[in-house]
Amino acid sequence: MIAIIDYGMGNLRSVEKAFEKVGFESVVTDKSEIIENADKIVLPGVGAFKDAKDGLQERNLVEPIINHIKKRKLFLGICLGLQLLFTRSYEDGKHEGLNIVSGEVVRFKPDRLNVSNTEGQGEEAESFKTLPGGSNQKLKIPHMGWNRIRVKKEVPILKGLPDNPYMYFVHSYYVVPDRRDVVATETEYGAAFVSMISIDNVFAMQFHPEKSQHYGLMILKNFGEL
Repeated sequence: MIAIIDYGMGNLRSVEKAFEKVGFESVVTDKSEIIENADKIVLPGVGAFKDAKDGLQERNLVEPIINHIKKRKLFLGICLGLQLLFTRSYEDGKHEGLNIVSGEVVRFKPDRLNVSNTEGQGEEAESFKTLPGGSNQKLKIPHMGWNRIRVKKEVPILKGLPDNPYMYFVHSYYVVPDRRDVVATETEYGAAFVSMISIDNVFAMQFHPEKSQHYGLMILKNFGEL
């Protein structure tokens, strides 16, 4: 059984429908006992990091998620579901994550991506350009729309995908893991950022496979078949 975790925010129905489309039954739930008995769990999400973490805590879902992963059962994180795995996030302050993956969640900024600030001041800049030698296309925050993923290591849920397929992104923050060996894919947006991680039974991505048409559905199908 695939359990899609409901913590009060996120694109739950679209994820459920995507699994249905590739032939797998799933259930949207906020019941800890269902999550504990699930073969696989999916943590989707859109919105603010702190609100999502608070939603998990209020529903007593943090421990079932951590226990599921410790039992080496399969886990899939989508967008905010990737970010929540990390040690901390700097979205609207400093907030603790689940600390499944050592690292932090930071905002797209010109100084972090080694690009030139073209509008605004400091952290509040909402756009920037690529470095000299690149294109002069102005890059917006949030990073929204189609972009390629570049595979950095073999991961079973990416089986059958072509080189550098396009996926759909919507985010202003990205993850910075302490260990490079967890990085499954990277994506270019001014500079490279981590767009997917893989650690044993844990897979998590910044892009939305349920919104990424054929290749996104292939990822969900591969996860369902593991």
